[in-house]
Amino acid sequence: MKKLLASTCMMFGLLGVASYANAADCGSLTIASMNWQSAEVLSNLDKIILNEGYGCQAEITVGDTVPTITSMAEKGQPDIAPEAWVDLIPDVVKKGTDEGRIVKVGSPLPEGGIQGWWIPKYLADAHPDVKTIPDMLKHPELFPDPEDSSKGAIYNGPQGWGGTVVTSQLFKAFEAEKAGFKLVDTGSAAGLDGSIAKAYERKQGWVGYYWAPTALLGKYEMVKLEAGVPANAAEWKRCNTVADCPDPKPNAWPVDTIVTLVAKPFSEKAGPDVMSYLEKRSWSNDTVNKLMAWMTDNQASGEDGAKHFLKENKDIWTKWVSEDAAKKIEASL
Repeated sequence: MKKLLASTCMMFGLLGVASYANAADCGSLTIASMNWQSAEVLSNLDKIILNEGYGCQAEITVGDTVPTITSMAEKGQPDIAPEAWVDLIPDVVKKGTDEGRIVKVGSPLPEGGIQGWWIPKYLADAHPDVKTIPDMLKHPELFPDPEDSSKGAIYNGPQGWGGTVVTSQLFKAFEAEKAGFKLVDTGSAAGLDGSIAKAYERKQGWVGYYWAPTALLGKYEMVKLEAGVPANAAEWKRCNTVADCPDPKPNAWPVDTIVTLVAKPFSEKAGPDVMSYLEKRSWSNDTVNKLMAWMTDNQASGEDGAKHFLKENKDIWTKWVSEDAAKKIEASL
């Protein structure tokens, strides 16, 4: 009996040492929470899963795209940027990866960041012939300007946004004015959102600039219009994104690449289980849209949203983690 007890104690002791070693391998780390909703909830989700499932001691640090990725590339901190829109600063990302300071690990949003001109789904369903921007421009009567119903209206974003510059340039490039449309300045993000909400609740026509993933698209189902022309990256850079360029050409909006960035030192000490989770962890834009809509309706924080997702979407997140980690995470909820 004494030998059996001794063996049992030794076994549990070894398991404890192994568990401690795994936790020590992961250790303390910092996760960047960018200043938009999808990145905020994802950083909190990573914190919960890494802490509860893998014994890490993760803390969240507030950041933004340019300073966070630049700091990772130069100083190796923070350790993880869960939702990095790398096309915004391609030179910094390339330098950091080429020099071995940061590594790209999977994509949290494999569909990418989607920008463009959108119409309500009820309008797309009622008019299946309207699939592209040229299709839409044939029907100004479907998108009446609230101040002049003889004209169509294309709603733009607030001044200062990159998407607003591009929409203004595409308005010229597709000769929308000649087709009977006006470009409407919505004044602010709230004004843009309000114009969609108003149209949706009245089942009226609406077309304009928006992007995904966002909470609004989780509440109001929208359909993105195809450009109807091939993408031209050189032309996009030359003129479509330059406010004072006089001769923009019709073009297709590129999809923004979104990846998880990990500082090289952390990637080397984190262990294969943690890196496997970061590689597998991804969700669809539709999933995130609906989660953010729930957060907005419930005035929920990123942590609240992460816990809500874990409770309601076990079929999704358990595919990202080991069986042992899944049990620990579920028990923590």
